[in-house]
Amino acid sequence: MYSLPIIEPLSTGLHAESRSESADRHAHAVSQIASMTTDISQAPRLTSLSHGGGCGCKIAPGVLSELLAKSNLPKQFFPDLLVGTETADDAAVYRINDEQAIVATTDFFMPIVDDPYDFGRIAATNALSDIYAMGGTPLMALAIVGMPINVLPHDVIAKILEGGESVCRDAGIPLAGGHSIDSVEPIYGLVGIGIVNPKQMKRNADAKAGDVLILGKPLGVGILSAALKKNLLDAAGYRAMVDATTQLNRPGADLSKLDGVHALTDVTGFGLLGHGLELARGAGLTARIHSARLPVLPGVQALAEQGIFTGASGRNWASYGGAIELGSAVSDAQKTLLTDPQTSGGLLVSCTPDAVAQVLQVFADAGFADAAIVGQMEAGEAKVVVD
Repeated sequence: MYSLPIIEPLSTGLHAESRSESADRHAHAVSQIASMTTDISQAPRLTSLSHGGGCGCKIAPGVLSELLAKSNLPKQFFPDLLVGTETADDAAVYRINDEQAIVATTDFFMPIVDDPYDFGRIAATNALSDIYAMGGTPLMALAIVGMPINVLPHDVIAKILEGGESVCRDAGIPLAGGHSIDSVEPIYGLVGIGIVNPKQMKRNADAKAGDVLILGKPLGVGILSAALKKNLLDAAGYRAMVDATTQLNRPGADLSKLDGVHALTDVTGFGLLGHGLELARGAGLTARIHSARLPVLPGVQALAEQGIFTGASGRNWASYGGAIELGSAVSDAQKTLLTDPQTSGGLLVSCTPDAVAQVLQVFADAGFADAAIVGQMEAGEAKVVVD
């Protein structure tokens, strides 16, 4: 063991400090860590320090619902809280006036990759995605940092923080503060604060019968991460995974302005089936998914056919499989892909048939070349049908 100086925790930046003072405090904390000389070559693999990684760390949806239902406190009504916990939406939305509402979310997890800079970038991109999924635009972020301070070299921790800050810069927002703790497993993420016009806000519960479903990013992040842990992922596969998970879901802000877009969500830890089911339950409709049309990251199909998958995939199915109808032609590999937990996954858009060309163009203009039609919403029982 080596002795290290105490690191000043990050401030929330929400008291008397100005935004610039809070940002300076965060930068000072980062520089404190980065100035320490430790042997990075002896650092353990980040993924070896956690029992799960990325959005695969999420509590299974069935367990989460059970936990939330145990509260005996009476429900409170806040007329300006436009989106709360009722429909398992991506972020909370609170109306300030007729033209502005605050979007607030938080997301954090344990390492999905071993490169600290990439881990920071992936976690930050994933956290900001929930703002875009509501049709909002990010304003600022706060860091959530939990690190095994006497296990990881401090230069490694500094790279994680730098990766997260780089994404905030890319999004055009300040990383204005945060909070840090000494934890057993590495944890990193953000609180994201954004803004949206209440009239253009997109919930996950407003899909209409006849809508077309469009997915913005290819699937398979969880499968690639499982392959990485087993040392089965080559350099090209790793680069494809990082490129997908660090692509900000910016199209959400533009999609919210389209009248033909009825509902938005992002596909993350519960997989396409889980988040598709949230759309179906929110709208009281059937979501039909066409398994042959799913966009998939390179190499994922072969890995799935080899039986490579995450533990979260099975937990997802155990939680919501009773509300899913799989066609006889759906293979085990396709089922794995459909339940695969996506970290920083794509936007799932429910729109009118007339708006499909516009939606695909918004994605194309933002560099989302794999955006594809994956299904439709139909009148019927709240469930997902896969053909």
